[in-house]
Amino acid sequence: MEIKHVWAVYFSGTGTTQKVVTALSKSVAQGLGCDWQEYCFNLPKAREQELSFGPQDLVVLGVPVYAGRVPNLLLPYVQGKIKGNGALAVPVVLYGNRNFDDGLMELRNVARDNGFHPITAGAFVGEHSFSRILGTGRPDSEDMALIQTLAEKTIDKVKALTEAPAQAVEVEGCDPIRPYYTPRDRHGEPIKDFLKAKPVTDPDKCVKCGLCARLCPMGSIDPNDVSNVVGKCIKCCACVKKCPMGAKYFDHEGYLYHQHELEDQYAGRRAESKIFF
Repeated sequence: MEIKHVWAVYFSGTGTTQKVVTALSKSVAQGLGCDWQEYCFNLPKAREQELSFGPQDLVVLGVPVYAGRVPNLLLPYVQGKIKGNGALAVPVVLYGNRNFDDGLMELRNVARDNGFHPITAGAFVGEHSFSRILGTGRPDSEDMALIQTLAEKTIDKVKALTEAPAQAVEVEGCDPIRPYYTPRDRHGEPIKDFLKAKPVTDPDKCVKCGLCARLCPMGSIDPNDVSNVVGKCIKCCACVKKCPMGAKYFDHEGYLYHQHELEDQYAGRRAESKIFF
């Protein structure tokens, strides 16, 4: 097969998915002698546009894993507006040191069903959006070396293809896809009102620069009053981690309970990044 264009297409609230997808796709483009382009669908305006590819494209498609799956508020866009039309694909997910569960399987299936041919795939660890100690510093040099290995495997596979493969790459996960992971307390009860948690603003630190409103993937932060979160919050923590003044934080009891539970259970280990080819 002749590939002329390699694309990085991703959602990345705090930058880890962007880091992996761009590094991987640039290495593949260089190895195949192709041009490279990127499309970030972080913002609502970007998700209004349909992306349509073709048989001479290879798309590295990346999202973070939220609650074990493709983020539920992004899924309609990924399912409905990213069309393969015979393009090759490399599905990639980032997870925060707990587990990628069915996230990669779901992304692969969506890509396949949207007319892509997924030929390789990867699940990589990145710093958890809720925390600075879960997966801190990831993806690190070891992860980036594995990304390069995936790039090399992808290049080799493309060069060996004479036609689009009939079978999508095998990945880990359950099919049919399981329900979204439900945060629970130590008694097994769902954490009350977790989905309603929204970031708050420290008025003593906020300088009203408006960066958080411009970054919010849901367009939920009022640009005229950034302390007012008027829409849904997907807990990506872009506003928290990218505020230069440290003025954004969560104080919701259920959110903090879940954050601390995750840190207690998973901060002390090094979860494994995995590639599939």
